Amino acid sequence: MKTHILIIGGGLAGLSLAWQLEKQGIDYQLIEARDRFGGRIHAHKGSANQISASFDMGPSWFWPGQPRIADVINQLGLQAFEQYSLGEIMFEDVSGKAQRGRGYASMQGSYRLKGSMQMLIEEIQQRLTAERLTLGCRATVIERVDAAIKTHISDANGATSIIESQKVVLALPPRVAAEILSFKPKLSAEVISSMQNIPTWMAGHAKVVAIYKEAFWRNDGLSGDAMSRRGPLVEIHDASPEDHLTQKNGPYALFGFMGIPAHVRANNRQMLIDATLDQLVRLFGEQAKIPLDIAIQDWAFEPETATPLDQAPLNQHPDYGLPRSLKHIWDGDIILSSTEAAPRFGGYLEGALEAAAATFEQLMQASTRSIK
Repeated sequence: MKTHILIIGGGLAGLSLAWQLEKQGIDYQLIEARDRFGGRIHAHKGSANQISASFDMGPSWFWPGQPRIADVINQLGLQAFEQYSLGEIMFEDVSGKAQRGRGYASMQGSYRLKGSMQMLIEEIQQRLTAERLTLGCRATVIERVDAAIKTHISDANGATSIIESQKVVLALPPRVAAEILSFKPKLSAEVISSMQNIPTWMAGHAKVVAIYKEAFWRNDGLSGDAMSRRGPLVEIHDASPEDHLTQKNGPYALFGFMGIPAHVRANNRQMLIDATLDQLVRLFGEQAKIPLDIAIQDWAFEPETATPLDQAPLNQHPDYGLPRSLKHIWDGDIILSSTEAAPRFGGYLEGALEAAAATFEQLMQASTRSIK
């Protein structure tokens, strides 16, 4: 197979770039190793009162002052709503003692997407030519041969083939690219080191969602926000899937981030569930003990998202953007384009769109130069 631009990675950055190329009639192919599109955007489906809903297991929020995601949501005809924050916050000390009304709703003023962030992925995908998109297709070797780049790929059955292109866009975290891809000729030690030194946002985290028939915490005057020094969840929020002003029949949900290290979480799912439910009871009462459903998404053990270097969660937001050594790989024929490449909004959904927009501009400039 031959194409002008090969995009490796079908998360928000890769799909957004494909959408921009599609609108300009530019030849491309996009491959994704997983059996789904979305990358770190992923949703768990649950239901209550015969009403189903999707719950974000990856990024949930965006904020005012992030113009690209606001524009994309408008273009796609999607609806946003403000994170629920009415009521008091809970705090749990190291002994497990719950205290009411201490702290503030840290996500107040943030926005979520009706139907979950998965709607972004589904709506963009529907605007792309299906024949240009391939799931279950894993890139293994990227080889420069004369004026072309040959990317060796394998499918879910182990069959191998080659895609020949002029440009390759790595729309996946730099650390992951350095871990799973081989390059011929080999990239310099400086380039590989630079890729490995860029932390993958949220890769070391695990997220838990507990789904309920009723929002009993709201009825008790609580926002669903909680902070804990005991755990296993260190931060909890209301994850109910629609605007609290219009949602009447559920389902409702609470979600939290695990504070337990990845190596302890491994192969201990039931222990994590039991400890989580015990904690939710301490914070919100006995009604939290028996959810309709509970789901855990542990990103630290997904090779398409995390490497061994990402096992430890980040304690602060990294200073993202690409160093000079990663801006002109193979004279600009290989382009890094994940949210970690975005200098202003790196790590956020806005950053994925920022990176895609910058990559599109770079590709257009290169095309103009080649015509001249």
